[in-house]
Amino acid sequence: MTVFNVGDMAVYPAHGVGLIEAIEERKVGANAQSFYVMRIVDSNMVIMIPTNNSKTVGLRTIISAEDVDKVFTILKDRSNETSTQPWNQRYRDYMEKIKTGSVYEIASVLRDLYLLREDKALSFGERKMLDTAKGLLIKEIALANETKEGQVEKKIEQIFAEVSAAS
Repeated sequence: MTVFNVGDMAVYPAHGVGLIEAIEERKVGANAQSFYVMRIVDSNMVIMIPTNNSKTVGLRTIISAEDVDKVFTILKDRSNETSTQPWNQRYRDYMEKIKTGSVYEIASVLRDLYLLREDKALSFGERKMLDTAKGLLIKEIALANETKEGQVEKKIEQIFAEVSAAS
């Protein structure tokens, strides 16, 4: 189990990168329990995560710089066929992937939605999900590479501009 300290950055599934602001003891029923108090960077939302349950809910460290290359490899992968299932089924499947908190699953969702967008217009929900997945990746990659979010976004846009040019 990963132990986080005050001041650590961590990733909470579907919400993104946050800062561990405190570790607090709270009484839950008759038991005292320890919680991470985490502020999500993008939304400023504060969440409390039981320290003994952090792995179960998917709280994890930010990826390493080496893992960033794997993320870009997934984004560049064109071997997957775009899904022919109805948009609402696709949406549920993609949402499940985002909820895992896995940066690789989020990258695959972003890639699939960008590729799908080449073939047809995305539904409102799919456009929103594309923006969510993109935002989650940009924030984490920027922190992992210690670079500006704008640079990461530009690199992602370049990857998919190459797709458009190739098709």
